[in-house]
Amino acid sequence: MPEIGEIARIVHFLKKHVVGKTIAAVKTQEDDIIYGKVGTSASAFQKAMTGQKIVDARQQGKYFWLEMDSAPHPLMHFGMSGWMKFSNDDTAYYRPVKPGESEWPPRFWKFILQLKDSDCEVAFVDPRRLGRIRLVDAKAEDMRKTTPLKENGPDPVIDKDILTEEWLGKKLRSKKVPVKALLLDQANISGIGNWVGDEIMYQARLHPEQYSNTFTDAQVKKLHDAMVSVCGIAVETLADSSQFPEDWIMRHRWGKGKKDGGKLPNGDKIIFLKVGGRTSAVVPSVQKKTGPVAGDLPSEANKPDKETSEEDEKPKKAAKRKSKVKAESKEEEADGPKSTTPANTKRGRKAVDEVETGVKKEADAPATKKKKTTVNDQHAGRRRSGRLPKNCLRI
Repeated sequence: MPEIGEIARIVHFLKKHVVGKTIAAVKTQEDDIIYGKVGTSASAFQKAMTGQKIVDARQQGKYFWLEMDSAPHPLMHFGMSGWMKFSNDDTAYYRPVKPGESEWPPRFWKFILQLKDSDCEVAFVDPRRLGRIRLVDAKAEDMRKTTPLKENGPDPVIDKDILTEEWLGKKLRSKKVPVKALLLDQANISGIGNWVGDEIMYQARLHPEQYSNTFTDAQVKKLHDAMVSVCGIAVETLADSSQFPEDWIMRHRWGKGKKDGGKLPNGDKIIFLKVGGRTSAVVPSVQKKTGPVAGDLPSEANKPDKETSEEDEKPKKAAKRKSKVKAESKEEEADGPKSTTPANTKRGRKAVDEVETGVKKEADAPATKKKKTTVNDQHAGRRRSGRLPKNCLRI
């Protein structure tokens, strides 16, 4: 999932190519999940954006938005697989662009902005449809005071005056959950996802499973310092991993399962644990357990952040069946018992006939197996085994 550094990368490209431009035309594809789940529609987005001037691009954690010359303003979240592409520039990170990815319009696009006096077009893409595009009808300066931004915690880069060491200590001690699960919960702190959370815990030399309310003041300081440093570097480098410090676990965690993978350059082993519902990279030699720890706990803090949890997993069949049975039982209470035997099967037709006529039909006799006739069986006095009865003389 794009995290605080990746969102900073997109905001950088928006400022470079889009800010100060007027939107000449908007192409959209209707999507009742990406738009509809947050009370917008593709047609409403198209109408609101066409002809508007883009004044600025801003970010809070994993959210980013375009500040228009008048409301509403488009607020966006990438979810797990969303991204923003530009027709005249490459925004890829971590890996080179694969053949075919440079085609325009790109696959899985949800909207495309066409700008006046510019050869640049901008597309929001999302193959898994876990992202969100909404319109916020508020003053530009009040965007962070509106839903959903106001329900999210402070951003470690732009809210350093709020996210102080003292604030973090109080937050940690107000809950009893694995510390990494607390960091991943966007209601606590904005922008920290899986890889950033792992880097923070490694740089702080703290174990991600340890309960949040068990850290000493010195450990809280280490965690705060690591958080500010890691998030700051992720944003400054625009999530370009080639520019990360050599001692970051991020540069070496991708060797999992490979022959010489799962190790740091100094030989320290990297293991992988499940914490807060996510796979976490841990270096046991330096990330010691100094207090009570927990694995995957069924708590509020272990749930995915709000934007990705509302997204679109199909209900389990068992749950669906249970609700259906419950609904049918309510109907039976109101209307009396109903026959649920299918009439299009042999057993079903028989049951229906019995109910309608009041006569129970005899069960069909089982079909007898036809014996195979042999030459020996043709002799009247012989048994099937070929032997004569005792009272018969052999000729």
